[in-house]
Amino acid sequence: MFDKLAAVEASYEVLMTQLAEQGAHGDPAQYARHAKALSELEPLVDCFRQYKAVSAEIAQTEELARTGDAEMRDLAGAELKTLTERRDALLSEIKTRLVPKDPNDDRNVMLEIRAGTGGDEAALFAAELFRMYAKFAERQGWRLDVLSTNETGVGGLKEVIAMVEGRGAYSRLKYESGVHRVQRVPATEASGRIHTSTATVAVLPEAEEVDVQIDAKDLRVDTFCSSGPGGQSVNTTYSAVRLTHIPTGLVVSQQDEKSQVKNRAKAMKVLRARLYEMEMRRQQEQIARDRRSQVGTGERSEKIRTYNFPQSRLTDHRVNFTTHRLVEVLNGDLTDVLDSVATHYQSERLKDATAVDAR
Repeated sequence: MFDKLAAVEASYEVLMTQLAEQGAHGDPAQYARHAKALSELEPLVDCFRQYKAVSAEIAQTEELARTGDAEMRDLAGAELKTLTERRDALLSEIKTRLVPKDPNDDRNVMLEIRAGTGGDEAALFAAELFRMYAKFAERQGWRLDVLSTNETGVGGLKEVIAMVEGRGAYSRLKYESGVHRVQRVPATEASGRIHTSTATVAVLPEAEEVDVQIDAKDLRVDTFCSSGPGGQSVNTTYSAVRLTHIPTGLVVSQQDEKSQVKNRAKAMKVLRARLYEMEMRRQQEQIARDRRSQVGTGERSEKIRTYNFPQSRLTDHRVNFTTHRLVEVLNGDLTDVLDSVATHYQSERLKDATAVDAR
């Protein structure tokens, strides 16, 4: 590990020299690349240098403890405890920073929520989940743009697709993919019996055109009259768009806008994100054959979280996290929940990275 850190520090020094030589008269694109690489290395290099400085201080203090008088030994002992704790904390931070960063962390998010088992109650729960994420996005200062909705007559959502735009959106929401379960007494339940319903959440990183190239010959485009609300012009013109990606069979429909052009643009965003996720999952499944970790694969077959209304309890089954602040969570206060899950998976990735280094 320390050989790797020394190599990183050497690369950092080379980049510093190159930037100084280029100055304001060099190639702007190359300067920007070097500056970005330097900013990414700087926190790790700074941490490593602090670690070396503290280690040197520990060695000096240990020498004083061996050669000094009784009073000096006592002082050195107390200082050694503080220095050792600082060194251990820096080492832990270094290991965390050595874990490869998810390249998608800074991307915007395509959020898809669908009602699962439970009929109208599942649709109502899907709507509550969407409101929860919308309120969380608002707290973060992110922008949320609804791309498509399929509503029920009782205020529920069979499906909603939205774009969440903001710094670090994917890094915060990426572990939300999965089956969310609700346990409560529905308003229509006369006997007071608790029902269990589900909704599925998918969090996809937004894909740019450079990430996913879609060949025109692989795309079938159908237009049709919109069937949802929106006035006469929506229902009488061929503004709705259905895109079929022939190689994969993926189908995306969009009819929320009155303009066919806008509907097609939104549908392409959704299709591109889904194709990008398919490719990511394919790569990760290949990696998972050789490594124990499957972090970020977006598995949806398992129940990840339960929202129990009678007990005002939320439990995340992946990390054994439980809170009785269910109302606050549903009002968008997701920080504790998301932090507990992110910490767990970061720890798992760190274990895997350490195991790879050991080999």
